[in-house]
Amino acid sequence: MDKRIGFLSFGHWQPIPGSRVRTGRDALVQSVELAVAAEELGIDGAYVRVHHFARQLASPFPLLAAMAARTTRIELGTGVIDMRYENPLYMAEEAAATDLLSDGRLQLGVSRGSPETALRGSEAFGYVPPDGGSDAELAREKTALFLAAISGASVVDADPRMTGGTSGRLAVQPQAPGLRERIWWGSGTRGTAVWTAQQGMNLMSSTLLSEDTGVPFDELQAEQIALFRAAWAEAGWEHEPRVSVSRSVMPITSDLDRQYFGSERGGDDQVGLLEGVRARFGKSYLGEPDRLAEELAKDAAVRDADTLLLTVPNMLGVEYNAHLLETVTRHVAPAIGWVPPAERSAG
Repeated sequence: MDKRIGFLSFGHWQPIPGSRVRTGRDALVQSVELAVAAEELGIDGAYVRVHHFARQLASPFPLLAAMAARTTRIELGTGVIDMRYENPLYMAEEAAATDLLSDGRLQLGVSRGSPETALRGSEAFGYVPPDGGSDAELAREKTALFLAAISGASVVDADPRMTGGTSGRLAVQPQAPGLRERIWWGSGTRGTAVWTAQQGMNLMSSTLLSEDTGVPFDELQAEQIALFRAAWAEAGWEHEPRVSVSRSVMPITSDLDRQYFGSERGGDDQVGLLEGVRARFGKSYLGEPDRLAEELAKDAAVRDADTLLLTVPNMLGVEYNAHLLETVTRHVAPAIGWVPPAERSAG
């Protein structure tokens, strides 16, 4: 199993002291520039978080298309799009267009979404769960229609007055070959991991799990991954699935690193309440690169996943984050079996 590494940017922007990302334009332009820098370093993927009603990245498709225009190899993705806010057919058009512009490099993470600043934010966009229905059901219904649309299913009757008398059904256009196999579901529980496999989507294991069985976070994620893979095999899908996990990895190699992170410690997992449910959050990895390499190699979920997404402190700017990614690829990533793409293809 080839190990891949990507960065995951939350896209924060704030005009506060120390911020290198002060405006919405800064956040968008620097996201593109970091994707370019990451590709030059041999990083496999550039992923962005999507949040509404917040000073973060909210509309991923123009951004991913801009990234595609400036790069040639790196995967471009989301982690994740909140499907409660989406029009599935319009999203299918946008996703296909972006994928075609990137020459098939889109890796689209979607889900029910995460806790947010807005109260019933998706309802402000015009999407209200049916009576008796939940946000989760609404997101899954929309996802099913989106998956059907990008798979070429006909979704609307043709108008014979506009088709030369031909009747029948029409599919969304354009279509992007292979995109259906590059959709991921952001899963926060073992149960949704099984459901994800049954739907034929890749697994994007959440940065927090909305359950706590008392075992360490990485072991809980590894259990989730194992259940996903077993359900995938049982479903009989013909292609191999992808699995990603996210980690905060901050090597300390310079005075600037120490200034930003030197007083912090990675520590243990965190356990707390998320929307009234006991949840487990993974620890951060901070310290000397050799020690981080050793610790990350022991992380059960990192070992079992094929893709590691590194959450980056994007407000520190492109130059600093490129330095961080370079340090990880040179001194930490080889310990988990990652090799640069050039060496991978040569082998």
